[in-house]
Amino acid sequence: MDRRREPPSEGGESGPQEAALYAVVAERLKQAHARVRALNVSDEHRVVLVRRLLAVTESAKRDLPAAARRLRRIVADLEAGRLPPPPGR
Repeated sequence: MDRRREPPSEGGESGPQEAALYAVVAERLKQAHARVRALNVSDEHRVVLVRRLLAVTESAKRDLPAAARRLRRIVADLEAGRLPPPPGR
């Protein structure tokens, strides 16, 4: 059985708070992707960062608050200049 959820619509059964959180997470993901595209880093680092953001996107379908926290940590790392190691290191 496919357990994926569609983002709630206005006034949907999940409520306006969850709809607002979806909107916030979606906008922050968009900003994070733009930030990663603008970074002057190797392709290897960029791939790792994009994969992390895609994982947040996927996790938002199951656990939106956890995805928001995970995205907050990724953005904080970017702001602090902390990059994940490239694969194989």
